[in-house]
Amino acid sequence: MKKTYKIDVDCANCANKMEEAANKTDGVKSATVNFMTLKMIVEFEEGQNPKDVMPVVLRNCKKVEDDCEIFY
Repeated sequence: MKKTYKIDVDCANCANKMEEAANKTDGVKSATVNFMTLKMIVEFEEGQNPKDVMPVVLRNCKKVEDDCEIFY
């Protein structure tokens, strides 16, 4: 399952850090962050519930970029 989320991030480098953190999260098959459109596209692993995985994604992203936000 693939979902798109609106994000709030300050720079392209920060977006790259968020993408790396999201991709390392259990339950995420792949994640792409587009700084220009301020969107994150997340493909979840089979059987994963996005409502359970996204809070973990946000927590991991805040570890590398503490002022980022993901709206889900």
